[in-house]
Amino acid sequence: MTRILIADDHDVVRSGVRAILETQAGWEVVGEAADGKDALDQALATRPNVVVLDYGLPMMNGIEATRQIRARLPGTEVLIFTMHDTATLVREVLEAGARGFLLKSDARRFLIAAVESLAAHKPFFTGKVSEALLETYLAKGAATDSVLSSREKAVIQLIAEGRTNKQIADILSISTKTVETHRATVLHKLNLDTTAALIRYAIRNKLVDA
Repeated sequence: MTRILIADDHDVVRSGVRAILETQAGWEVVGEAADGKDALDQALATRPNVVVLDYGLPMMNGIEATRQIRARLPGTEVLIFTMHDTATLVREVLEAGARGFLLKSDARRFLIAAVESLAAHKPFFTGKVSEALLETYLAKGAATDSVLSSREKAVIQLIAEGRTNKQIADILSISTKTVETHRATVLHKLNLDTTAALIRYAIRNKLVDA
């Protein structure tokens, strides 16, 4: 039995993914989550073989959720499910521990193959991801063209969602002092001086829905 958890903040997407997956004999959808924190909690409770995880989740984005799921459940594979396939996003996915990447536009053609591959602990990628890109990533390691780290982006998203430092600390399993440090570092890196400016940055860069 292949156990699968679906995490996406749109009901219609979750229903569509479930409908495709449940056509397969021996596959069971053990849960659905609408935000990253719920995805992590449900993964810990149900211990699925594969998590189909939207990148743009509220509360805890797909990269942060992936990092925590893989750290706590190393036997669980993560398939990042997204509308975007930039090189930066692909690199963040790999660094977080996901071994699958599927564009939502490719779901009908490739979702079953992607889950089959991950259930066998083999990688699966579509879109612009090529062997050359993977080889470049492996050769260059953590070289980055992004001024912000994945964790800093997760903090910005939560700030933009109106979370307090205490709530952010609880969601990301870090201390409030660390949250404050991340906030100060981000403001410095982006040359911003107010939370309002930080929120505008988050919206403009699609770290949070407007």
